Amino acid sequence: MLWRAAQRGDLPAILGLYRDDTLGAAREIDDLPRYFAAFAAMGQEGANHLIVAEQDGALIATYQITFITGLSRRAARRAQIESVRVASHLRGRGIGAQLMADAEHRARAAGCTLIQLTTDATRARARAFYTRLGFTPSHIGFKRDLT
Repeated sequence: MLWRAAQRGDLPAILGLYRDDTLGAAREIDDLPRYFAAFAAMGQEGANHLIVAEQDGALIATYQITFITGLSRRAARRAQIESVRVASHLRGRGIGAQLMADAEHRARAAGCTLIQLTTDATRARARAFYTRLGFTPSHIGFKRDLT
C-alpha cells in the first residue's frame, strides 16, 4: 500500500470514498468543478493536504491533514485530521490504523506536538477505533451550518 499526496485526477475516486459512507452519501453532491476548485485552494494554502492510500492501482483510503500553528499549549503546532475514509469492503483489516500511523508520521515531521480530530457523534465504531489508538475524548465540539 502506498500513501501519497492526492492529485487532481484522484478526486473522482476520493469522492467515491466519501459517498461510500452512510453520512457522506447524503452530504456530497455531483459538482466536480466545485471539488476541483476546493482542491486547488487547499494546495495554495500550503499546510492543508489530502492524502490517499493506493493499492493495486485503486484508491482505498483517504484523509485530510492540516497543520495549524497557534499560541495556546505553549505555542503548539497541531495537526487537524478530517475526512477519514476507508473503502467499505476493506474496513476491519487494519487500514484505518495504518492511515492514522501515516498521519502521525506526517504530523511529527511537520513539528506537531498534538493531533486532533472530530467524528460525528453517531459514529460509535469510529469513536471506539480512535480510543483504541490512544485518542481521548477531551472536548465537546460544536458546529454551525452557514449555508
